[in-house]
Amino acid sequence: MNVKSIAGQLVERRTHLARQPSNSAPGLAGRWRLFEFIALTKPRVMMLAVFTALVGLSRAPVRLDPISAFATVLAIAAGAAAAGVLNMWYDADIDAVMTRTAMRPIPRSRISRIEALILGLSLSGVAVAALALATNLTAAVLLAGTILFYVVVYTAWLKRTTPQNIVIGGAAGALPPVIGWAAATGDIGLEPFALFLIIFLWPPPHFWALALNRADDYARAGVPMLPVVAGRAATTRQILIYSGLLALASELPWAIGFAGTVYGAIAAIGGATFILLAVRLSRSVEADRRAAQRLFVFSIAYLFVLFAALLIDHPGEPLSFMRASQHSIVNFSEA
Repeated sequence: MNVKSIAGQLVERRTHLARQPSNSAPGLAGRWRLFEFIALTKPRVMMLAVFTALVGLSRAPVRLDPISAFATVLAIAAGAAAAGVLNMWYDADIDAVMTRTAMRPIPRSRISRIEALILGLSLSGVAVAALALATNLTAAVLLAGTILFYVVVYTAWLKRTTPQNIVIGGAAGALPPVIGWAAATGDIGLEPFALFLIIFLWPPPHFWALALNRADDYARAGVPMLPVVAGRAATTRQILIYSGLLALASELPWAIGFAGTVYGAIAAIGGATFILLAVRLSRSVEADRRAAQRLFVFSIAYLFVLFAALLIDHPGEPLSFMRASQHSIVNFSEA
């Protein structure tokens, strides 16, 4: 029995339960609807955005009070959820065509497109307003820009028009740590830019590795992913290039003194492993789907481990804090 048949049985079971005349049927149907709305928010993507934002917030030289910090995390989570909902709202047509996404709530008519649109816009407004009230305008503007970039620039434009969709669109996913930093400090420094660069360079090898095994799916939906447009050889070559750039960028926090030796070692080992898997992928034959799958799975763990190491290993105060301290001393001396 394959995954699709199992999923089909689950859908039939849900439908059967929702139509039961018993007193418990409304409650069951309501719970399934709630799960469908949660699925619209892309929980795994949202968790990644919240985690990287939390790193930016925690590593900032200014500490928010617990209530403001909690409100910041919730607002960023709501913003990430809003972007996911609006992405599914717009992409409902191609989601219905692709095997990987056909079981999402809108293609299965569990949630209507208008419901998704209302939810996405509502979450966007609440998230931006809450962040502005809890922290500052800079962070709120960055969050609003991230949602707009992901929905309008990436989803509505780049995704369907260019094989560089993931490269340029990756900017949206790279902004959460910058938002977290800005929420605490009110500005943007070199340190959050280093975090931005790491996440910005991560999507190409990650998503192209996935697309290599799903090229037919993307082609059927009319999405010009690199394997569809340029072929396997060109894609594996680009994966190797971006893997090398990512490995170099991952050492930037250590190089600027934002992270310690432990982080530097973890980044070096992770980067070397990433490149090794990319090399193996470039040398694999087209029939071998395992090489691409291994790189795809490793890339997920790689990013989480890298940012977890940033939370744990920080040798001293960030550069921004040292500059602010020096500026305060100068002002005090002049006074």
